[in-house]
Amino acid sequence: MHRITTAPIAPIPARTRWAVAAGVGAALAAAWWLGDTAPYPYAQRGLLDVPLPFLTADRMDAVLQPRPGERILEIGPGTGLQSLHVAPQLGPEGRLDVLDIQQEMLDHVMGRAERDGLATIRPTRSDARELPYADGTFDAVYAVTALGEIPEPDRVLREAARVLAPGGRLVIGEFFDRHWIPFGRLHRLADAACLHLTERRGPSPAYLARFRPCRADAPGHQSERPAHSDRDTGEGEA
Repeated sequence: MHRITTAPIAPIPARTRWAVAAGVGAALAAAWWLGDTAPYPYAQRGLLDVPLPFLTADRMDAVLQPRPGERILEIGPGTGLQSLHVAPQLGPEGRLDVLDIQQEMLDHVMGRAERDGLATIRPTRSDARELPYADGTFDAVYAVTALGEIPEPDRVLREAARVLAPGGRLVIGEFFDRHWIPFGRLHRLADAACLHLTERRGPSPAYLARFRPCRADAPGHQSERPAHSDRDTGEGEA
């Protein structure tokens, strides 16, 4: 009877293990970065329901300040993470319009709204660069991690300013990804669209910022002083 012997397996050096792990991590990061297409693909919708640091529901409420009876527009609702939180705060007399270029996203939001018994959400499939609404329609407009996915964000901001009622508010939320708009760039685009900053929360890689149309500074309207919190001065301002 022959005895089967095996040669001992040499342990993998720690340096090699770290190199392999780093290579795998880099490959995954590259896949995420390069695969982050715009608009966000419906097939990857599960990631849209993951809460993001600094862009919490409480912070969103504090910056957007939704009120009963208001009509608000959400640009790029994704799967409805924000929609299903904001709509109930508008009450039965209020209305939340959700606008997206992808019908699948809108259908998803409306399916969730129906299951939650929300009848005050209205979907519209359209391009955010040419909003299909009359001037001064909305009390507020918001877009969370959506503006950077739209070509020509300057046009989106101008359209948002157009459809806001006098004294209305625009809230933009951004989180670091391939389509992230640093706060400094957003501020410049907003200035060019005649929108002035009234509040910002969070650092540039993950922030919420509220703007009002410049016409709100006209006689008869009281201007707000910009408020800042959780801000690291100068970080990511480019």
